[in-house]
Amino acid sequence: MSSLPLAAARLYLDHAATTPMLPAAQAAMVEAMAAWANPSSPHADGRAARAALEAARARIGAALGWDGHVIFTSGASEAIAIALMRAKAGRVVTSPVEHDAVLRVTGGAQRLAVDGEGIVLFPRHPGEGRDLTSFSVALKEKRDASLRWHDGDGIVLAVQYVNNETGVIQPLDRIERGGAILFADCAQSAGKLPLPDADMIAISAHKFGGPPGIGALLIRDLALIEPSGGQEQGYRAGTENLPAILGMAAALEAREDWMGRAADLRARLDAAIEAAGGLVVARNAPRIPTIASYRMPGLSARAQLIQFDLAGISVSAGSACSSGSLKTSHVLGAMGWDEVAASEVVRVSFGPQTLDSDLDSYIAVWRRMAERVSAKVD
Repeated sequence: MSSLPLAAARLYLDHAATTPMLPAAQAAMVEAMAAWANPSSPHADGRAARAALEAARARIGAALGWDGHVIFTSGASEAIAIALMRAKAGRVVTSPVEHDAVLRVTGGAQRLAVDGEGIVLFPRHPGEGRDLTSFSVALKEKRDASLRWHDGDGIVLAVQYVNNETGVIQPLDRIERGGAILFADCAQSAGKLPLPDADMIAISAHKFGGPPGIGALLIRDLALIEPSGGQEQGYRAGTENLPAILGMAAALEAREDWMGRAADLRARLDAAIEAAGGLVVARNAPRIPTIASYRMPGLSARAQLIQFDLAGISVSAGSACSSGSLKTSHVLGAMGWDEVAASEVVRVSFGPQTLDSDLDSYIAVWRRMAERVSAKVD
């Protein structure tokens, strides 16, 4: 049987959607699949599997610098649902630029505003409503020690650490959150940036070179959420996917710090796109080096994706979870982009395998497309 036809000749620049598995992760999974048992079984084989599972749990925590609990899930989306739907808190406050997985489970939750760069705006005092001050400015000020996010009821503040469309990094480590529980979606940052100081964190292995279908909820105190019964100390039902868990642990341990090289690549691409008449989304915000979004005025993202695909280049329009429908980005809308401008934005994302020559190829195709648009306008 032949392998999946993921064409080797193509240029893959959609690592924010998923990134190829690292060889160490593949090897760990193959070894585990050769001989494994149900970790919940009481016999010797089950006990050996349980020992490997708990060792992997400790390895993952150590690799991430996390000393709290690790609850294995099927990915970040499930971790998000567990954290936000089973939290022992009165309500959830979040932002309008969260991943769809957060917006789906939070429904009518209070949403803070964001500025034009996608940075969450933070109220100076409770009850100020929409009279908000820049998050980065407000957090530098010494506030009254009695300031809290709530009036007796618990609250979960759910803010994505790195935005999956724009790459914008929220300054979570500077939040004076009082008694609020901070939940951070770290699907795009885990394994690349240090974890923020949060109470609950969602991660997904396939974003950092591990296998798909496995992730975790990192949680400081299990008392923050309601148990559900079953496995994972009673907080997640279902037989643990031990081969995938071992692959995730191996991926985290094998990763290299390539953020400096990624920053050079992204800076080079930013400059080339701007020189060719394009716009860089959230140009002045702190951004993770691995994600960038660009607007090509006059050409829709749909048309761009078709032309890039025909040229053998894989990119996406915003989140991979919604790019199939190519609906207008709610993230760009919250940042103040009108529907036409937002519909002309394409996301490029890097992985450890991305080379300077890959960017040369992408830039060349981008310029040809932009020149054709310009010729039509003229």
